[in-house]
Amino acid sequence: MPPRYDFCKKTNEMKKFSTIIRNIPFIWTMLGTGLAPAQQSESEPDTTTIPLSEVIITENRLQLPFIQQNRHIQIIDRKQIDALPARSVNELLSHVAGVDLRQRGPFGTQADVSIDGGSFEQTLVLVNGMKVLDAQTGHNTLNLPIPTDAIERIEIIRGPAARVYGINSLTGAINIVTRKPTASGVQVHAYTGSGFKRDTAAADHVLFHGRGVQLGSNLVKEHHRHSLHGSHESGNGYRYNTAFRNNKLLYQGEVRANTTDALSLMGGYVSNNFGANGFYAAPGDKESQEIVQTVLAALSYRSQLTERISVSPRVSYRYAYDDYRYFRNDLSRARSQHHGQAINTEINGTMQTSAGDIGIGLEMRNEIIRSTNIGNHNRSNYGLYAEFKTARIHDKLLLSAGTYINYNSDYGWQLFPGIDVGYTLNNRLKLVAHTGTGQRIPSFTDLYLNQPGNVGNPSLLSERAWHAEGGLKYVDNRLVAQATYFYRNMNEFIDWVRGNLDQPWQPQNFQRNRTRGVTFSGNYRLVANERRTTLLAGLSYTWLSPDIVNNQEAGYLYKYVIESLRHQLAAHVNWHAGPISATVAARLNERLSYKSYFLGDVRVAYGFGTLDIYLDTQNIFDVTYIEAAAIPMPGRWFSLGMKYRL
Repeated sequence: MPPRYDFCKKTNEMKKFSTIIRNIPFIWTMLGTGLAPAQQSESEPDTTTIPLSEVIITENRLQLPFIQQNRHIQIIDRKQIDALPARSVNELLSHVAGVDLRQRGPFGTQADVSIDGGSFEQTLVLVNGMKVLDAQTGHNTLNLPIPTDAIERIEIIRGPAARVYGINSLTGAINIVTRKPTASGVQVHAYTGSGFKRDTAAADHVLFHGRGVQLGSNLVKEHHRHSLHGSHESGNGYRYNTAFRNNKLLYQGEVRANTTDALSLMGGYVSNNFGANGFYAAPGDKESQEIVQTVLAALSYRSQLTERISVSPRVSYRYAYDDYRYFRNDLSRARSQHHGQAINTEINGTMQTSAGDIGIGLEMRNEIIRSTNIGNHNRSNYGLYAEFKTARIHDKLLLSAGTYINYNSDYGWQLFPGIDVGYTLNNRLKLVAHTGTGQRIPSFTDLYLNQPGNVGNPSLLSERAWHAEGGLKYVDNRLVAQATYFYRNMNEFIDWVRGNLDQPWQPQNFQRNRTRGVTFSGNYRLVANERRTTLLAGLSYTWLSPDIVNNQEAGYLYKYVIESLRHQLAAHVNWHAGPISATVAARLNERLSYKSYFLGDVRVAYGFGTLDIYLDTQNIFDVTYIEAAAIPMPGRWFSLGMKYRL
């Protein structure tokens, strides 16, 4: 019998769960915040938002409103983006339970993202439905040219999404939907901040600080609209050698031929330069530095051929450059440079029939890497997919079923079927169930990396998972709530391991990774029109129970699997009365290997017509904590910002 590693039995469950119980009174106190009467300023911008039940989830083929979806989907909408004390995609995602955001550097510098206990390589990230996965390494997935002011919403789809998005969406997908301008205008957003702590390693004990600016411009005409967003963020970090400089630029355009046909363009560039003290090879990498650059481009066209048939071709391109300097002051030693390219072409079509809606599509993807310590490699991927949705079996039953057939030049053929079922109990409450499969092809780093401390494994097999879930979904004009139980059986699970401290890390396949989980999320919005007062409160919780069976020798040291979450609780409340608003956000994380930590963030804002001023306090309790490896995160940090609209 192979040795069995059941991480759930290694600690006292009651002791860990008591940490959550002790913090619940504080969170519920926040959720019970009362409403204070206030008058609406005549110049205050319209805060009306589209009800969540009407939001169309961005998929490549059969697009459904949120209320009709049979999957557990969470959404960070524009209202929450404006209210949360966060200025990067990384920080926004950290407020969603079930999403594990492990930052090595704050301020959007570097972070790994995973969903429901998976690894950072098993979550697919998309922009408006376009895959932006990095074939070199998932560490660079969130290096995106998207300032937060350019985001309309973020959709988090939990569970394998291969039937919809193809390979590498093994535990879920995160789709960032950008804003489409409705009127011409300009917006300026500037901010600065500090933890008011000094660098004791520097001779002059300089004060740690940072600053940033985001600019946005929209042009809207009768048949076309364009938007251009840019941002610059920089600072000297929060401890020795964590200074950063981040520049982003994003263009979007749409030209309409008529009311149904449109040509869309997108182009973006990001350059991220940061000190990487302790990020990957502590303690020897104290003087390391990393420069990461990404270029995104996409061209798509949507045409309504007939009343029942539509087609949408798209071509996209991603270029990634990664320059890791182990000794930033001596580039002749231990420097790694990687150039990666990915070209993706796809065509998606839908057809409405008397039996239901049919979606079909074909995609082709080519990935290339040229690297000093990974080598020169390329591979191709081809996918054919079909989906059928019907509500004609029963007036309360919505069925979606489909499959994705995939061929990879290195790993051959794979088939990923899946089915979603939703049964409407009444106009607000719905029973949902889903089962599906997925695959994750190893990255080029997993396969071919050649460094003194990290060595790839070219004999790795692809990871495969089967997932099943069931739950309840409640949606009305004020409350959106979901509760789900899921079970995931993953075969050939990959983690980086080593036998002792003298050996390099190397990825290995393990026989099985079984994970059970319970998730809950709820958002409540109260609007008192006569007082122009709003209250938005949210609470979400995730419990995970991973169980690993190893087909290798006992005694391995694990690099990533022991960082998985066991308990995660997140809450936020936003109160808005006239020109004044306040947001309190809190989250509790408990990992398999680390002690739990409780973080609280606060934003207070005041609006002067077209000018908004806010004050953020992040990590208000000045908690000492780590999210990845042994990298300490910043303590209490204050930021002052302003937004001006023309």
